[in-house]
Amino acid sequence: MIEIHTMRVKDAQTVIEMMKVFYASPAVHTNGSTEIFEQNVNRCLQDEPYLEGYVMKEDGQIVGYAMAAKSFATEFGKPCIWLEDLYLKPEARSRGLAHRYFNFMKQKYPDTVFRLEASSGNTKAIDLYRRLGFSEMTYTEMKYETRERK
Repeated sequence: MIEIHTMRVKDAQTVIEMMKVFYASPAVHTNGSTEIFEQNVNRCLQDEPYLEGYVMKEDGQIVGYAMAAKSFATEFGKPCIWLEDLYLKPEARSRGLAHRYFNFMKQKYPDTVFRLEASSGNTKAIDLYRRLGFSEMTYTEMKYETRERK
């Protein structure tokens, strides 16, 4: 049986371990850190208005996780959900779990723009996203990060 639900405290350590694998893979261009992973999971477990965490279970075992960040897309005039992380353990891939997650999110957030990023070399994921109806945008992504003063 496959189940998708909001991340729970008892899921935290398993998700952090999966994050370490995901962020060390070619699918992600940054390595992150245990500190960042723990902060992200803790935010998912709290009443954080901007970030939600989910786990995917098969027969009661966690086989994947996902995180979604909320914002508003002024160019589309509607809420926007950034599908930030989506990781499935290798043995859980190519079995429809990603489709189930996307359908779960579409039902939870109707009339919403969904956005995601994929490394250009992650062709399997890109092909999946295209099959699910995502289209490429030709933006150049840029970032500026502020640092907390101590």
